[in-house]
Amino acid sequence: MGDQTAYFFLALALVLGVARLCAAGARRLGQPAVVGEIVAGVLLGSTLLSQTLGWRDAVPYDEVQPLLGALANVGLALFMFVIGYEMDPAFLRGSGRTALCVATGSVLLPLVGGCLAALPFAAGHAPSGTPGFVLFIGVALSVTAFPVLARILADQRLNHTSVGRISMAAAGVNDLLAWACLAVVAALFTTAQSWRMAFVPVYLALLVLGVRPLAARLLRGRAEGASDPAAVVVVASGLMASCAATEWLGIHFVFGAFAFGAVMPREGTGERLRVSVMDGLEKSATQILLPVYFVVAGTRVDLTTFRATHLGGLAVMLPVAVVTKMAGAGLGAVAAGLPRQEARTVAVLMNTRGLTEIVILTVGLQLHFIDQAFYSILVVMAVLTTVMTGPLLRVGRAATREGVSARPGAGRPPGTAAQGREASSRTHREKRS
Repeated sequence: MGDQTAYFFLALALVLGVARLCAAGARRLGQPAVVGEIVAGVLLGSTLLSQTLGWRDAVPYDEVQPLLGALANVGLALFMFVIGYEMDPAFLRGSGRTALCVATGSVLLPLVGGCLAALPFAAGHAPSGTPGFVLFIGVALSVTAFPVLARILADQRLNHTSVGRISMAAAGVNDLLAWACLAVVAALFTTAQSWRMAFVPVYLALLVLGVRPLAARLLRGRAEGASDPAAVVVVASGLMASCAATEWLGIHFVFGAFAFGAVMPREGTGERLRVSVMDGLEKSATQILLPVYFVVAGTRVDLTTFRATHLGGLAVMLPVAVVTKMAGAGLGAVAAGLPRQEARTVAVLMNTRGLTEIVILTVGLQLHFIDQAFYSILVVMAVLTTVMTGPLLRVGRAATREGVSARPGAGRPPGTAAQGREASSRTHREKRS
């Protein structure tokens, strides 16, 4: 027991250290930190470091992996709670119709395209049968990473623009639809006892009618702007109970964490909740526990097992994911009345999958919708679609600047051409007089 505990802390130190280094490297390259954390997991998995340095022999990772996985699941629960809380209806104010059009297009087209693209691969990669595999791939391709998108918008200084607001609102609706679809697929095709699913409405009613007013009452008497450890403990305890309830119901615990965050009060007590509870939980999740989750997810990617057929799967799934996502989002934006340049920017932003995609893929692997090989294929797809967002935005901006500079008079300040014509006309009148 003593050796295993020592190995656990040693592996945790290694995982956090490599994740931090890779995340810093990703930021230097203009990429989100999650890209570096997933790459850290791939390096620590059965690829480069494990074979060249033999670290898995020095640290028996397979023995401590369940412990790291349990710790990572706590981080994931905290993270999904924060994501649920940030699904605020206020995102839709002022851009509701446009956001709904973009979200609808960015979900429906990848959902259909992903299901069709998955059919040829179902025979070799569907542990639980073709229907669950096909529907899961469709849901996985329809995801947009809400938190990664927020970080990219801030980095690109688009978070206060109309395009940024529309993209954030659409991504929030998109993720809500994607998680709802995944919950339905999980309920239909998992092996949980079906009678327990009858209690799902009871669970939702308890959240809305019981948990929400209790949380509002808990926070009503708290001092404004003060951190409250007791409130943090109460909310965290309720969060874990919600996760346990959804696991018992036969739904993955991420839905319990997401739903618990979604029902938290926002009006009146919202600022107290954020100061007293959300900031503490979010820091715990994102700074320590969540990097562990993504490194553990990355270690499941075994690039040494890639064969020609696996590369063929990536060659199919990557273009389908990019084309259907960008086309669906772009068509939705144009249908809502956005100019074409803004619609293209929204389409590029909605193609960001990042950590939300990794979470959904890990859920699918745990529920046996996909096998290990196809999980690796889709993780690579998720990383590539996230990595390409920044460069595509820069290319689009450069093309816009070139187009503007190519117009007649584009290099002059606004009004210069008109002022020149007016001056010429005035000189001509003076000469005539």
